[in-house]
Amino acid sequence: MPDHLAPGVYVEENDFRAKPIVGVGTSTAAFVGPTRKGPCLARANAHDTPELLTSFGDFERTYGTFADLGYTPATNYLAHGVRAFFHEGGSRLYVSRVVGAGATAASGNVTAPGTPPAQAVAFQARFPGAVGNGRILVREVLAPVARAAMSDAPTGSLLTTGTGAATTWHLKVGATWHPAARPGDAAEDLATLAAASPRLATLAVNARDADGAELRHEGLGFDRRHPLWVGHVLSGTPERRVDHLQNLFAIRIGANVSALELRNALFDRAATNAAGELEASFRLEAGSDGAAPAAADYALALGALAGLEDISTVAAPGASAYADAEAIQNLLIAHAEAPRAYRIAVLDLPPDQLPGQVRTLRGRIDSRYAAIYYPWVVVANPLARPGRRDIPRELVLPPSGFVCGIYARNDAERGVWKAPANEIVRSALRFSLDIDSAEQELLNPIGVNCLRSRRGLRVWGARLASSAPEWQYVNLRRYCNYLESSIDRGTQWAVFEPNGERLWAAVQQTIAEFLHNEWRNGALLGSKPEAAFFVRCDRSTMTQHDLDNGRLVCLIGAAAIKPAEFVVFRIGQRTGDARP
Repeated sequence: MPDHLAPGVYVEENDFRAKPIVGVGTSTAAFVGPTRKGPCLARANAHDTPELLTSFGDFERTYGTFADLGYTPATNYLAHGVRAFFHEGGSRLYVSRVVGAGATAASGNVTAPGTPPAQAVAFQARFPGAVGNGRILVREVLAPVARAAMSDAPTGSLLTTGTGAATTWHLKVGATWHPAARPGDAAEDLATLAAASPRLATLAVNARDADGAELRHEGLGFDRRHPLWVGHVLSGTPERRVDHLQNLFAIRIGANVSALELRNALFDRAATNAAGELEASFRLEAGSDGAAPAAADYALALGALAGLEDISTVAAPGASAYADAEAIQNLLIAHAEAPRAYRIAVLDLPPDQLPGQVRTLRGRIDSRYAAIYYPWVVVANPLARPGRRDIPRELVLPPSGFVCGIYARNDAERGVWKAPANEIVRSALRFSLDIDSAEQELLNPIGVNCLRSRRGLRVWGARLASSAPEWQYVNLRRYCNYLESSIDRGTQWAVFEPNGERLWAAVQQTIAEFLHNEWRNGALLGSKPEAAFFVRCDRSTMTQHDLDNGRLVCLIGAAAIKPAEFVVFRIGQRTGDARP
């Protein structure tokens, strides 16, 4: 309490309310897998962290298109899974890129190969992948400039006077112009330059990757002091996150390369375009997607997600098609089971599996933090074009991307406590296998959730891949994750508070009010709050040993609602005179 040393009236603010617990979000998912481009932890770059996306357009700008990858299977499953996630109702998604062994970033020399690094100039792709095998077009733009504009030009500007063999280059250093070849010489007379029909030289760059995505830059400078120096705008380590993500290409300029030397190197083999401007093209080569990703590559990508608290669902669309499918699946489960992760893993099975094979695969998994979905989903190929018979009109995709989107849609429309089942798979044409009732009777009891055609194409299962009878249902796991995470984050204020009756009462009231609100929203079973939950935090939950060791122990029970998986109507005949 503050010290009151002088007589007077003192007004102090106080808060008599219990600190409320705000329910955490449950609709944010995370996908791990290979993409055409984008940040990847394997590059050991501080910028290379998973990116949060809110639309498929965000994904294309950061991670590339649907184009195939450079190994078998070539289908870009993660890109299609992201598209399915947003089509099914998802709104927030992290992507952690996986890169296989041997992946390389494309590059293209401007100066001759073998030039010492301090004098060398080269273009390079920021990220590994075959998508970097693109083309960079540079164009010299010469604009006539008046004497007044010459004074206002930014430092580092490059100016040319004369034509042909009489061409002379000038560089602005500070407020004065100097010979570009010898910038240390005395300043040149501005009136003399203005009388020689000066033209201000800037650089235009048009970069195009192997998938056809383009990025253009105009008005770039050749000198390091220029505010739009090309080496800064196309830096390999840009200051802005957006530049790092969306500018696929960078330029390397040796420390000893001057403005005039850079200009000459770029246009050494240039041609004149229709507008009379010098133009040169550089191809980038040797970019590779490497080998199909292995379990160790997925482990790196999953590790990048560990510190992101808002993720509730994690999946690896298409990982089941790789040789290390089982090991990757185990990594996903271990990631979801990590202490205080509060996540569930959505698992795919390998393609083209029959129900008997699925039963065998299911026997290798037992986790109350994982759910399996089967079979794969047939969708229209977004790359199909009229008259292109070489491009298939349909694709068969793993279900996890669709299911994660359905989870998010279910949470938004109903709540995390409602089972994400009997929900339409909106973007499906059909499923790769038509599961009948007999086959589902084989798979459902062992925790394989089937996708079936029942008055539409629906998710027709809501079970966990768990042998524990108390952990049968997906919504039970996800709702408990929601409660645990919300209480965890909402009671951090209690740490290091005096561990006595006042604190116990405050903690108990805070949690009880949160659970009462959950009951009123229909998330807990019971006609009265006393039947729906209890919270105890007193001497009955703590021993003196707990208190001596700084532990506050609160016992919480909540009656979560389980889904009506089997709806049974018992119908019998009765005689006309029978009494009800």
